[in-house]
Amino acid sequence: MADPAPAITTPTSTRGPLDGVRIIEVSLLGGAAMTTSLADLGAEVIKVESRAGDYIREMTWPIVDGVSLMHLHINRGKRSVVVDLKSEAGIALFQELVAGADAVVEAMRPGQLAKLGVGYETLKAINQKIVVMSFSGYGSTGPYRTLPSHGVAFDTWAGIVSPVVDDEGFCYLPEHVSIGINAGPMHGALGLLAGIIAARATGEGCQMELAQADAAVSFDWYRHETWRAYERPEDEVTGNPADGWERRAPGTAGLRDGVRYQVYETSDGHVLFMASEQAFWKNFCSGIDRMDLFQRWPGSTFADHARNNRELQAELCEILRTRTSQQWLAFAATHNTAIAPVNTPGQLAQDPQFQDRFRWYPKEALGADQLAQPIKFLDADLPTPARAPTFGEHTEHVLRDVLGKSADEITALRAAGAHG
Repeated sequence: MADPAPAITTPTSTRGPLDGVRIIEVSLLGGAAMTTSLADLGAEVIKVESRAGDYIREMTWPIVDGVSLMHLHINRGKRSVVVDLKSEAGIALFQELVAGADAVVEAMRPGQLAKLGVGYETLKAINQKIVVMSFSGYGSTGPYRTLPSHGVAFDTWAGIVSPVVDDEGFCYLPEHVSIGINAGPMHGALGLLAGIIAARATGEGCQMELAQADAAVSFDWYRHETWRAYERPEDEVTGNPADGWERRAPGTAGLRDGVRYQVYETSDGHVLFMASEQAFWKNFCSGIDRMDLFQRWPGSTFADHARNNRELQAELCEILRTRTSQQWLAFAATHNTAIAPVNTPGQLAQDPQFQDRFRWYPKEALGADQLAQPIKFLDADLPTPARAPTFGEHTEHVLRDVLGKSADEITALRAAGAHG
């Protein structure tokens, strides 16, 4: 067992809306993100680690003062307990933790807890209300169920990100938002809360599973369902009336040829111009005193992007370069037309909307500057989560304060190999 940390990290005294919910999490790497938002909202999340520990503390970049940002973010607000589930004493200790919990999260390859003798049926015999969530890469069925994987794999499998080729002919992964590792935790947290609510109402727990790859597909439902719809006859499934019923490529790929819905350069950056509704287009033309553009190309009432109208696109390029991005946003607010900022991850924090909406947890509190979760309770402040735990940091604390163990009992557990 790890030496106790000099100072135990504990959440602030402010109560969150999930105060009173206890989750036992057995996780490795990014799967731990499933309970991060729940801990942010006040749930007590006890991270059970093997004697080897979760090597997420050393994974990916950046490394902040010797600890990975990924660990600092996704394990914030949790407590770390070392339990050797390959020992009888460790199994007994784990079962004791489950007896007083609402849920157990198995965030690794599916079936690992069952192999160790603490699968769902065993845990339900201990706690009738327990909700058990298996959270893995590809799920517990299918030909890929045993494949080791990392987060990008879920996006390549789901068709979300495609390889590109550099000037030397080598393939590489383009920059993209990782969907599976973000959508998976969102779906998982929703499912887990649904299970807990049902268990508290009925007295019966349940077992569920979620694959991060499946979540990536579900998150990108619009493109997948569009391709599926296009398998139907063309006289049954068409495009927009504004396009002459022509089928466009699914999702945002169908915007490539857009003109009234397109990115344009400004005098200091870019904006997204979105006057696809005729009313927005008319307001824009009126606001810049160019009603001649509207009269010449009034377009359809809805969803008209003026596709491939290069003459109009050239006009808009010239017009939109005459002002800064912020000036165009002010114009949009004044004239009720749709124009949006185009930011980069590196400069988004300087955007005034971002500064108004987002709260940063400072490095001094959590080990690295981190974004607070986005849900806002307008009549209360959410608690500030504790810093992500060091390996085994809360073992004795949990044994004493959660399970009520005495000093002698804690010593006996250590001697029996409960912690490896």
